Amino acid sequence: MAKDTFKTRLEIAKKKLSKRNLDKNKQSKSSIGQAFKMSTELVSAVVVGTIIGFILDKTFGTKPWLILIFFFVGVAAGIINVVKSAKKMQK
Repeated sequence: MAKDTFKTRLEIAKKKLSKRNLDKNKQSKSSIGQAFKMSTELVSAVVVGTIIGFILDKTFGTKPWLILIFFFVGVAAGIINVVKSAKKMQK
């Protein structure tokens, strides 16, 4: 009789432990995805700003001024996007 209750308690404990491990794995994957999203937002804003600056510099012949201006605008926009995403994640 005691062996049966021990086995059932052991099975219940194993199930609870496996559920906890699954929950931890889901959270870590989600965190990695969110970090990838934030880094992509930052990099894409900088790249788009630099490309726009390059095109405008080539059109108006003002190298390297518009590239620099739009590069820094892209950095600022990327940082703003990352801060907004971080605030959403905290809610």
